[in-house]
Amino acid sequence: MILENTGLNGLKSDLAHLDESSEKLGFVRWQWEYTRATYDLKLEDRASNNDYYLRISTRAVEGKLENPDAILQIESVYIGRATFPHGLDYESPIPQPILNAATQRAQELKTLLG
Repeated sequence: MILENTGLNGLKSDLAHLDESSEKLGFVRWQWEYTRATYDLKLEDRASNNDYYLRISTRAVEGKLENPDAILQIESVYIGRATFPHGLDYESPIPQPILNAATQRAQELKTLLG
């Protein structure tokens, strides 16, 4: 599920600041290559015993990711249910408490990057 209206899409930040800000909120930069990076935040739903991930996709618009001064732009924000062994199901319904937590973290990240 793509999260619209987070205010994050299109925001730009240098890699060092984005890493620091996202890490403060519990995000981890899992996947990355020279021009793209994905930040994930694990959200656990104890009621259903499912894990969900808030995922933020970024692309380098200046420089490459090995440089902390590289400028990244956020392209999309989405959430999915974790599936075994390493996938995310973006079509599953997201429980409202998880959706609320994801929206709150997205807003907190927007504030830190502001």
